[in-house]
Amino acid sequence: MAETNGKFDIDAVITWVDGDDPVHTAKRRAYSGRGEVMRQDDIGGATRFRSVGEIRFCVASILRFAPFIRRIFIVTDAQNPNLDGFVSRHFPDSRVPIIIVDHRELFRGYEQYLPTFNSLSIETMLYRIPGLSEHFVYFNDDVFLTAPMTPQDFYEEGKPVVYGYWHNTFTAVLAKWFRRSRNGHKPFTYKDSMLNAALTLRGKALWRFFRIVHTSFALKKSVFEAFYDAHPDVLEHNMSFRFRDASQYNPQCLFITMLAGRGECVVRSDKGMIMYMQPAPGREEKLARLLDRYKRDTTARFCCVNSLDQGNAEQQREIVEWIGSRLGIDFTEED
Repeated sequence: MAETNGKFDIDAVITWVDGDDPVHTAKRRAYSGRGEVMRQDDIGGATRFRSVGEIRFCVASILRFAPFIRRIFIVTDAQNPNLDGFVSRHFPDSRVPIIIVDHRELFRGYEQYLPTFNSLSIETMLYRIPGLSEHFVYFNDDVFLTAPMTPQDFYEEGKPVVYGYWHNTFTAVLAKWFRRSRNGHKPFTYKDSMLNAALTLRGKALWRFFRIVHTSFALKKSVFEAFYDAHPDVLEHNMSFRFRDASQYNPQCLFITMLAGRGECVVRSDKGMIMYMQPAPGREEKLARLLDRYKRDTTARFCCVNSLDQGNAEQQREIVEWIGSRLGIDFTEED
């Protein structure tokens, strides 16, 4: 709906996949050629698709801390996280519809690029969700809210609120140039996809781009529509890869860099706003220190737990218990 008296609809969009689904695994393997991409974590490794319940954290955090959200869209590939029972147990009064959106709905007219196992390709097409509101907040399923939010935390007078900082393009190019290869493969990083967004936009973005951080993103459908109507080749290139490709750009960075450069969004510092952890073998002490600090944190509004599946059983248990304490849900009883 159009903005009226400073109020407008805000939807949430979550991308999700269950990589342990044997049907999905077989499909991924069938399109991986000789399987090289499935051995590279930055491209098509199993950790990119594995789910250990993060979707519950994300959805629960929206229902708990952002009750103004109109609808929650979960974007999947012929899958369903089956959250009805979970929601009815913990949020019996919720009237927020949870709508499953298949990739076929996003890629209508471009079905030749399906199936896709590429988050950048999928994110490029999110603005095409049927019935999506003009204002929508995008979540990876490993991102969740950690404190009560207001619409003004996402949009101020209709302008998207963005958390992050400006980054020099030249230093990003140098970092990419000097990055070491691993087994003959140079990893394609999160920052590389942002650098590609700057190179795609050109102009002033050739000097700097907006360094987005691991959080949710307030977006506007009409901005994507206008940009891709003017640059259909940019749209089709970015969504055409089934697995990540080093030439792809991050759509959220492209959107934010473009709007921030025009003064059409509200820039806020990410300092103290975001908690981030990446469990893995050998990081037990670091994780313990982070959790101890986060348990006392009263300012952060967002958290990203990257690759929870990579942590050992104890790390996963500690993180899940902490998330449960923030959301008021004992997730161990859900397993």
